[in-house]
This record gives sequence, structure tokens and C-alpha cells, in this order.
Amino acid sequence: MNAEQPIIASSDASAPRERGWHSQIADDKAMLRAARDLTKDIAEARAAIYWPDMLGSALVGYVTLAAAILIENTALAVVLGIVSALTLYRALLFIHEISHLHRDALPGFRMGWNLFVGIPMLTPSFMYEGVHTLHHKRTQYGTVEDPEYLPLALMKPWSLPLFVLIALLAPVALLFRFAVLVPLGAVIPRIRQVTWQRFSALAINPEFRRRPPEGNLKRRVFWQEAGGFIWSWVLIGSVFAFGWRPLLIALAVVSVTATLNQLRTLVAHLWENEGEAMTVTAQFLDSVNVPPPGMIAEIWAPVGLRYHALHHLMPSMPYHSLPEAHRRLVGELGEDSTYHGANHAGMGVLVARIARSTMGRMR
Repeated sequence: MNAEQPIIASSDASAPRERGWHSQIADDKAMLRAARDLTKDIAEARAAIYWPDMLGSALVGYVTLAAAILIENTALAVVLGIVSALTLYRALLFIHEISHLHRDALPGFRMGWNLFVGIPMLTPSFMYEGVHTLHHKRTQYGTVEDPEYLPLALMKPWSLPLFVLIALLAPVALLFRFAVLVPLGAVIPRIRQVTWQRFSALAINPEFRRRPPEGNLKRRVFWQEAGGFIWSWVLIGSVFAFGWRPLLIALAVVSVTATLNQLRTLVAHLWENEGEAMTVTAQFLDSVNVPPPGMIAEIWAPVGLRYHALHHLMPSMPYHSLPEAHRRLVGELGEDSTYHGANHAGMGVLVARIARSTMGRMR
């Protein structure tokens, strides 16, 4: 086998590959070298992009949420609620960038994001920091030790709608975590332990158990949980001051946001690995890019996540540089390269692919 090229079970990116194809793929060293060499000049996170994008998205989200609560016209309130869900979704997904930012990059951004987005949406950054990076470890990706991987394409058909619909409960679950489990855990160590291990990470692997926080993360967890606890009871207390309507509308908007994120997660990978360790190239091909010309992917996979496979090649590349990195790699490697094997047409095609695979499990 040529060490420069991997074995690929199918040249059609939209077609399911044969089971066990991951173990047949060696690293495409030419692609990995190009990804490194062609993007060195765009690898720095730019504060002039991060801050306005995050703050602007949050501001639009909160203003339209307030308008949806206050306005009496139901149809207009629904439209405003959808706009709020989409813009808050974009603001929330900066948690992914925070988990990859170098500690010296963008001073104050983590703190600002938590104050304006993470704590108000009861999803502070500790729920991703120290967890998401495990998903990028070469020896852990796609294995039982990966908190963000399930072989969904190899599961029963009913698992897909259940995977998506469970996200509807996320806002209530988060409210319960911070309002009830955090104070109980402060006085009952066993509750604290279970809460941390099972309910303190944005993970989809039910077997994942989070290890105790260490170093600077331990200090951040304390103040972020304190902020989440206070805010959760402000939300609960608002019922006595303003009635149920504002809280229920806010929970509904966040439910839409959580469900959209779960749909994005459903198509972020092909989910075809059965637990074996994989090369970087195999991980790349099990991940998904939905590049232009289509624009709708920028709505359901914002903040660079439409280039999720490329992100797995270069986890520290800032989101605003991924479109240019993609353009350079396509120009250098061409459409017949391994790189093209991770490019897909859109969410519908990907959902259909996974659904076909699960239906095959019925036979």
C-alpha cells in the first residue's frame, strides 16, 4: 500500500461504506501535510471577529426573545421566537471555540461568554471544557471512552428520533441541575459526585463518566456553578412576579435551540465506527463537511461547524479561518483526493444515509 494514500471502501461520499472500513484506512500523509502547511498564516483567533459575532448574536437573541414574550400577536411571536432560537444557537456554539482556544488567546473571552451566554442559558463553559478535547484524542475517538460518540448508524431505527427528541427536555433538565442538584450536592457528597460524573458534560455517550476537575478548571467550575444556581432561581422566582408565560416561552425557545443542536450533532459524523481506534484520516472520513455553495448549512451548523471534518484535521484552527482553509485544500488536493470524501451535500442526505443504515439492522 502506498503510504501517501489511504484505502477507501467507497469513492462516493454519500454511499454507506462496508462495515469495518475504518480499520482499512491508513493516514493520507499528503493531505495531513497540506492541512498543516497551507494554513499556518490563518491560524490565529481574531478578537475583532469573535467578540462582535458572539455579542451581536446574543443581543439579537435576547431582544427577540423579550419581544416574543411581550407581543400579543401569536404569529409574530412565533417568528420572533424562531429568530431568537437561531441567534442564541449561534451564540451558544461559541462554547465549542472556547474548548479549543489556547489559554493565552482572546483574553477575557471565556469570562465574557459565560456572563452573557453560558450562565444565562445554563450551559457554562465547564460543561464542554476538558470533555470535548477527549473526542479529538486519536486513541479515544469513536471508542467507548469518547464522550461524544455513539455508533448511531449501527443502532436500531427508533434510536434516531429518540436521540433528537430527547433534546426537547434539555432546558428543564438544566434548570433542575442548577436549581436542585447543585445545592443538594453542596451538602450531600454522593449527589455531588453523581451530578458531576453524569450531568456535567455535553456528552451523548451514556457510558461516559466525567473525572473530577483539576487546576484552573476546578476554580472555574465553582463560580460558574454558583452563577448557574443563582440564575436558575431567578428564573423560577420570575414565575411569582410575572406568571408562567415568560418562563415557558423562554424554555420553548431554548428547546428549539437544543433540538437544532442535536440535529446538527446527528449529522456531524457518519457514526459508523464500532469502537476500534482510528487513524486521523479515518476520523476525518467519519466526520462531515457541508461546504458551499449551499447556504442553509450556515444556519444549522454555524461558527465553522459546517466544516466539522476539517475541524478534526485542525482542531485549533479558529472558526473564521475554516472557509479559507477549505478553499485552499480543495484547490491544492482536487476533487479526486481523500479530502473530497468528507464533503457532503446537506443535512437531508446525511440523515437519509444514517436512516438507511439503521433500517438495515432490522433485517
